[in-house]
Amino acid sequence: MKITTAIAIRVSNILRERNLSQYRLEKNIAMPHNTMKTLMRETNKSVNLKTVLQIVRGLDMTVSEFFDDPIFESDELEID
Repeated sequence: MKITTAIAIRVSNILRERNLSQYRLEKNIAMPHNTMKTLMRETNKSVNLKTVLQIVRGLDMTVSEFFDDPIFESDELEID
């Protein structure tokens, strides 16, 4: 699995758990819809740290909390 896929899945799961919409998160963090859409649809070949930090902060989480998920533990996680 690619890191971009893992991040999209993690964000999606957190939004579902918290009963938040993608739109609400975008508004909370002032992220353009196209940026979030590209990330969530995995049409981007990479994701930058700035975007991840912006999302994590918007979810009121620490980076450790965000990445503390089995999806990021796989040795098969592709980072390219």
